[in-house]
Amino acid sequence: MTEALDERILACVDSIPPGRVMTYGDVAEYVGTRSPRGVGRVLARSGDAVPWHRVVRADGSCAEHLAARQQELLRAEGVPVLRGRVLLAQCRWDGAPG
Repeated sequence: MTEALDERILACVDSIPPGRVMTYGDVAEYVGTRSPRGVGRVLARSGDAVPWHRVVRADGSCAEHLAARQQELLRAEGVPVLRGRVLLAQCRWDGAPG
C-alpha cells in the first residue's frame, strides 16, 4: 500500500461517527482498494491514532485478540452487540455525511 492510500484509510476511519461502524471491506471500497486485509494492517500500525474499534469484520465480529476491548468501546458508544457480533443492520455507516 502507498502512503497516500494509508492516509485515505486513516481519514475514512477517523470520519466514522460514534455509534456507527464500517467493515474492513467497506473501508477498502470507500478508499478505492480491493484489500480489506490491507485496511487491517494499516489500522494495526496506527495504534489509537484513529477510532479503530469502529471497524469490524464482514460478519460483525471483532478480531479475537481485541474483541473484549473493542466490544467495550463500541457498547460505550451505543453500538448494539449481540453474542459477540455487532448488529450491522442497525449501525453500519455508508460514509455519507450527516
